[in-house]
Amino acid sequence: MRIFDRLFVKVYVTVVGTLLLALLVSVALWSTGPEQAMARKSFGMASGLASAALGDPDAPAADQQAAIRRLSELLESDLAIYDRTGRLVGTAGAPLPPPEEIDEDRPRSGARNPVWKFHLRDGRVIVIRPPFQRHVRGPGFLAHLAAVGLVLAIGSFPVARGLTRRLERLQQGVETLGAGNLGVRVKVEGRDEVARVAESFNNAAARIEQLVNAHRLLLANASHELRTPLTRLRLGVERLGTSADDTMRAGVAADIAELDALIDEILLTSRLDAMRALDTVEDVDLLALAAEEASRCDDVTVGGTAVTVRGDPRLLRRIIRNLLENAGRHGRPPVEVDVSRADAQVLLKVTDAGEGVPPQDRERVFEPFFRRPTGAAGETGAGLGLAIARQAARLHGGDVALQSASTFVVTLPGCGI
Repeated sequence: MRIFDRLFVKVYVTVVGTLLLALLVSVALWSTGPEQAMARKSFGMASGLASAALGDPDAPAADQQAAIRRLSELLESDLAIYDRTGRLVGTAGAPLPPPEEIDEDRPRSGARNPVWKFHLRDGRVIVIRPPFQRHVRGPGFLAHLAAVGLVLAIGSFPVARGLTRRLERLQQGVETLGAGNLGVRVKVEGRDEVARVAESFNNAAARIEQLVNAHRLLLANASHELRTPLTRLRLGVERLGTSADDTMRAGVAADIAELDALIDEILLTSRLDAMRALDTVEDVDLLALAAEEASRCDDVTVGGTAVTVRGDPRLLRRIIRNLLENAGRHGRPPVEVDVSRADAQVLLKVTDAGEGVPPQDRERVFEPFFRRPTGAAGETGAGLGLAIARQAARLHGGDVALQSASTFVVTLPGCGI
């Protein structure tokens, strides 16, 4: 990569060039501004004072020389006076160049100690080397400009480099993420737009890592869950060859149904992960929907307030069904369903009479195929039901949480509340 293709070089050159241009424009404005007019007026005033100090231009040469010497001592300057014809009248101090070698109101170009000339009101010309030109040694105006430009260049480099260095780190983070390192994060520095981009990148990287890990876990657990019914099916088919009784057929049919339901849940989980918005949105009576689903189960009572929510009826039904099936499978009857309003939200609570979930596992039960030990009984798992319920609720702008050991709460935005 050529050096001028790098962003920090472009930013740095732009900043320095802009500052130097501002300096040059300031110099140009100063040279044509009122300050120069004031300087010219000052020369006019000085001409009048010098004329008065030097006396009559027709006075004897000795008197004029004495006046020139007194003025030179008073001003501490080298002086030379020329009459209106250009003839040298007298000098004091070090030798000075003739008037024709000096521009009007400008110092002599190229002189080590610049000298000035200006016309007196009586026609004479005075050439002077001021004391600050005679005695002071130091950089000129252009050197001062160069020093200011150098300070600006040095001062702007950390700003330009700091900005682009953060962008380069962000670029490296994107490339590392693209290479497959999902755990990469970039350092967030400052509070400007670059910092917000870095923060957005970290959030996106975390979300991608979470989704990829969830899909990896889903595939790993799905293979384990599918293996059990497939094994039973294989054994059942082998036994069907020698014994085709009704009990065996019923067992094979149950295994097929379990396998079909598991595949359906895996596909639904993948589809919900890919969805960014609901496919269907309509008004749904949540209390009536809960009552319909409760009628499919034993020992389930439904109560509360009739409320309307906006959403997909199939997904809302799936949320309620999964929570009721989870209560029937892992809890104990009776199961209670309550629908209520809370400010601008709608709450649906499903409570069973079982021992419930310990505090340390109340968030993990929403992970796909989460399993927790249950002592002598081995392990118990939540499968995909709770994970699907949370996915569907979040697509509606709500959530599902385990409020207490045996109470699941669905929170949904209300409609017309």
